[in-house]
Amino acid sequence: MTSDPASTTRRRVAVTGAAGKLGRHVVAHLAERGYDVLALDRTRPASPSTPFIALDLTDYGQVIEALSGGVDEHSTPVDAVVHLAAIPAPGLTTNASTFANNSAATYNVFAAARALKVRNVVWASSETVLGLPFDTPPPYVPVDEEYHPRPESTYSLTKALEEEMARHFCRWDPELTMTGLRFSNVMDPEDYAAFPSFDADPSLRQWNLWGYIDGRDGAQAVRLGLERTEPGCEVFVIANADTVMSRSSAELMAQVFPGVEVRKTLGEHETLLGIDKARRLLGYEPEHSWRDHAP
Repeated sequence: MTSDPASTTRRRVAVTGAAGKLGRHVVAHLAERGYDVLALDRTRPASPSTPFIALDLTDYGQVIEALSGGVDEHSTPVDAVVHLAAIPAPGLTTNASTFANNSAATYNVFAAARALKVRNVVWASSETVLGLPFDTPPPYVPVDEEYHPRPESTYSLTKALEEEMARHFCRWDPELTMTGLRFSNVMDPEDYAAFPSFDADPSLRQWNLWGYIDGRDGAQAVRLGLERTEPGCEVFVIANADTVMSRSSAELMAQVFPGVEVRKTLGEHETLLGIDKARRLLGYEPEHSWRDHAP
């Protein structure tokens, strides 16, 4: 399923979007696990000790130079790439700008990795490809990787196209291992103070089936993706094991989505963003919950 973690010691890994909400957790987690991290972003991450290159990922030449070790004082080529950088949500800029930035950046990272024979790429896909904001109800719950992407925004459309792009890159180069992580809404521990307020109105969070991902568990999933050795493209839903709500998952479904098929007996607060595939193939198991921080 995964390689021996000891064998990953001092692997050089480039992390794009290293200054972002998830990127900060990923950089810290990989460094703690013995990876040699190269942070890539437009702005420097908070950690001054992490080697850093400022770059524009929509410029292919800059991506090639950074990953190949062609930048002064950063002369070591990378062994793997974690691609998190993007305009991170719909509506932050125009649709055309979101598409132009995110699609070009991801293509450049994928193409540069292939050209440089960097065989392991982990990238941030998104829960949005599952059909968020679920104005049209999901086909069943827990939602999983088994049904075709249902993008409902330009941001999500780009994520769906990235998954298709990765499949073709792996078809072109059978030695590539590409792992797409469909992250849920990323949270820091300080965000959890607001969670009890969601209980009064389930509609506040029905847009993503009341899911979330603790940034530290997101970082765990990235590391497990890097340890994956099987060639080819796989995508995984990555969420925490519980919902953001105090009321039960079965009650939420009965109230908000009464006509949607529930395909399993749900635990009291079990996530409706199915993580069984990630558990089975990556060994992913969330270690954090907002309930540990509840007042």
